Amino acid sequence: MANPRVRKIADRIQVIVAEMLERRIKDPRLGFVTITDVRVTGDSQQASVFYTVLGADEELANTAAALESAKGVIRSEVAKQLGMRIVPSLTFIPDALPESARALDEVLARAKEIDDAVAAQRGSAYAGDADPYKKPRELDDDLDEDDLDEDDLDEDDGLDEDDRA
Repeated sequence: MANPRVRKIADRIQVIVAEMLERRIKDPRLGFVTITDVRVTGDSQQASVFYTVLGADEELANTAAALESAKGVIRSEVAKQLGMRIVPSLTFIPDALPESARALDEVLARAKEIDDAVAAQRGSAYAGDADPYKKPRELDDDLDEDDLDEDDLDEDDGLDEDDRA
């Protein structure tokens, strides 16, 4: 749905269907429905309407039957409000997002329990020193800079005395 026109049509269909379910469709089988997304094909011939239902599997089945029976009324209202020459046919699909989110929440809860168990076994002592940062090397108090001779200071430069001159 890269086409902005198709995206606008899908957004408008989502609003129209949600308003229809809230105000005009009075089917007792219809549960607490939320229209989560609408996807329209590039030629605007098909519209997939994704929905979620609050409740158990029985309420999901009842809501699916109610939406299927009200599909014609909803499509005619979409046609009237969109004013398009060709109105997309509607397909109602239960959204799998709540189930995948629930499964992800369970995995995260299990990971937190395992992390808590590892933290309890670990204890509170550090693995290394209490202060792991390197400090600059300090000279001993009893050794002054005057006591150091030139060979001690230039030990690591890698040059011979012949190369220095």
